[in-house]
Amino acid sequence: MTEPLLRVNSVETFYGPIQAIRGVTIDVDAGQIVTVLGANGAGKTTVLRTISGVLDPERGQVVFDGQDIARLPPDQVMRRGICHVPEGRETFPFLTVRENLMMGAYTRRDTAGIAQDIELCFSYFPRLQERQHQRAGLLSGGEQQMMAIGRALMGKPKLLLLDEPSLGLSPLLVQQIFGIIRRINQEQNVAILLVEQNAHLALQTADFGYVLEVGRIVAADDCKTLMQRADIREFYLGQKEAGVRGQRRWKKKRLWN
Repeated sequence: MTEPLLRVNSVETFYGPIQAIRGVTIDVDAGQIVTVLGANGAGKTTVLRTISGVLDPERGQVVFDGQDIARLPPDQVMRRGICHVPEGRETFPFLTVRENLMMGAYTRRDTAGIAQDIELCFSYFPRLQERQHQRAGLLSGGEQQMMAIGRALMGKPKLLLLDEPSLGLSPLLVQQIFGIIRRINQEQNVAILLVEQNAHLALQTADFGYVLEVGRIVAADDCKTLMQRADIREFYLGQKEAGVRGQRRWKKKRLWN
């Protein structure tokens, strides 16, 4: 049996005395898109920060490409092939678009390859090519999100961590960006772990999904199956059905299981 590209195994992470995630186990196969669903405060961002080395887990393993990377600093995690696009984009506002993209390649020395990948980013995001000499702080929210994804691609990732890529964007821009995310996955064979507030879009995009509630995984299945579950449809997709008693009872049951 083939081992997953990423295995988060029974991980527990704290913010000081407060436990944010509790025994979380997640697998991502090479070339796969996996999504993590959950309400605000469920621990989704903490999972991504733990994988990328921003936070150290108290217990558990983060195994990537056969090596335990838990507790490695973020730059070492990135050098191994994991690139993180954080919530809020975290661009360098006084650098140009091109300079921001080049920051994603700071660990690389292959000058010709870097030039090719800049052009690859521009092929995915033509707007960035138009604005490549403009300061990043002057871009719109959608353009900054494109730049943040492009910057991550410049690191030549095997796994891309995306935290709320649709946050604050218009529906049209969201559809454009998710179309490009699918293309990156298919054309570059980059695995993606996606945290996304738009559960319907996330389940349509991903192959497999996990539901995180108060720091625990309470459901895991392929996305087509999750979309057919009455509790998921009501609580995350807003589609209440006859015979379902309501999200409050479902949530209470999940919290105590």
